[in-house]
Amino acid sequence: MASLKMTSKIYAYITLAAGLLILFFGFSIPGDLKLPFVSIAALFVLLSMAIYKYGYIIIPLLTRFARIIEIHDAGFEVPPGQEAIVKKVGDLYYASMFLMVKIYESATEKTREENVIYTQYFERAISSVRHVTKFCILLYVKDLGKYREGIETKRAEAQLRLSRERDKPEPDVLKIDRYEREVAMYDGQLARIAGGVKPMGAVSYLMTTATGVTKEAAIAAARVQANELKATISNAMNTEVVLLKGEDMKRCYDWEYFIPPSMAELEASLE
Repeated sequence: MASLKMTSKIYAYITLAAGLLILFFGFSIPGDLKLPFVSIAALFVLLSMAIYKYGYIIIPLLTRFARIIEIHDAGFEVPPGQEAIVKKVGDLYYASMFLMVKIYESATEKTREENVIYTQYFERAISSVRHVTKFCILLYVKDLGKYREGIETKRAEAQLRLSRERDKPEPDVLKIDRYEREVAMYDGQLARIAGGVKPMGAVSYLMTTATGVTKEAAIAAARVQANELKATISNAMNTEVVLLKGEDMKRCYDWEYFIPPSMAELEASLE
């Protein structure tokens, strides 16, 4: 029997269906008794919209509050916080965490000297890592359909963040540099599209694993390693590194076995 994978969208659909059922039931009740049911239905609809858009934040909070543990057929489990994948091997527990690396520069958009410097940054970052780390990059060719519009929107947002940071009484120099490179990346992408070059997409993430005699010890050790890795890569490469939770983390685990076979499927999984 095929199993249904519970994603944020599935949770959102279930919540929406529950809200609609409550709404229909409320309309079937005469008089003022329907008002509480209509109010509850409205809350369910709003909650479904929030889960659909921000499920990667809401679902881990709900599972942590309810202390829900996901048990998977592959022999691993996801703790209530949904920040790690845990599996018992022998007498030890292994806990893995994933981090997303937001790279705002492309090698094809820089000079040879800039590429050499950036390579040195990368080597410095790797040499500073104290634990075994997996660095993964998924590459694909983007569809030009709505890509240009999306880039223009992201550039406007990055330009707004840059302007706000510059207007602060004590601006952060590192943030300004990061935002400037982000704006420059979007400018370069738009210029390349105008020149007829097919846009390339990249999804970068890190994986780190720790062990412990208990699940809690393994997760705590993995969390320490992930925070060290986040600080090391972020400072050495001056890029944003984010610890993944919930559906985003489980997606990276799935990619350890099978990656999306098509561009459309990869982009759909990132929405």
